Amino acid sequence: MLVAFTREVPPSIDRCELTHLQREPIDRARAIVEHAAYEDVLRQAGCRVERLPPLPDHPDSVFVEDTAIVFDRIAVIARPGAASRRGERASTAKALAVYRPLAWIRPPGTLDGGDVIETPGVVFVGVSGRTNAEGVRQLAAILTPFGVRVVPLPVRECLHLKSAAVWLRAAAALPTILLNPAWIDAAHFEGFDVLEVDPGEPHAANVLAIGGCVICAASFPATRRRLEAQGAATITVPAVELAKAEGGVTCCSVLVEVGAGTFGTTRYSPEQDPKS
Repeated sequence: MLVAFTREVPPSIDRCELTHLQREPIDRARAIVEHAAYEDVLRQAGCRVERLPPLPDHPDSVFVEDTAIVFDRIAVIARPGAASRRGERASTAKALAVYRPLAWIRPPGTLDGGDVIETPGVVFVGVSGRTNAEGVRQLAAILTPFGVRVVPLPVRECLHLKSAAVWLRAAAALPTILLNPAWIDAAHFEGFDVLEVDPGEPHAANVLAIGGCVICAASFPATRRRLEAQGAATITVPAVELAKAEGGVTCCSVLVEVGAGTFGTTRYSPEQDPKS
């Protein structure tokens, strides 16, 4: 079973961090409706959706993906590159401690979950405006004992690595990477079958493969058709308002596979949080 942790759209969403987009008004009421539809699709895909506590004064807190990366045997609590987001971690850590032992990215490392692509045995990490080389080094030190190799990739023209590429898991017949070749070189993913987004939809690579289907933003129909031509079953979600905050389909959930042997070994305490 998969648990999908989400968080409500905060009333402060209009003060979100922006890097590559010009600020424009965000209709929070519409964003709430779109986010509810997203949660419904997660349920359709077989997830149990659990809401993390609301953080009304944290404008980007709906984008829970950036606060943690969950692996089979450990959960890594990230240290977002935007200082305004670091207060979001504690509630994520408390929720994940039920299911996994925790490790933390600590200063001076920074790491956003949106920069991390997990594939079997190899984790690709974007070195971006939000994730630095020290954050990648710490993640590698955490994962190496589990036999996982960490590969850093440069990210220069978009916010996160997952803005440019995602792994489609078992949703396709081959181990496929969906990517925008204008933002990330396909050569980085040697050994994977690569599918390119439609050139007219540069942001379409951010999809969520889960439960045998691929969740896509409804704004990118041409890329959806490319996925379906490869045999992928797709579901669309409206994602117009949160896209104004540089949010994508993967950003709004942290997924945890729950089964035998997946419980955490220690109780979370606030003292574990590096605080800065």
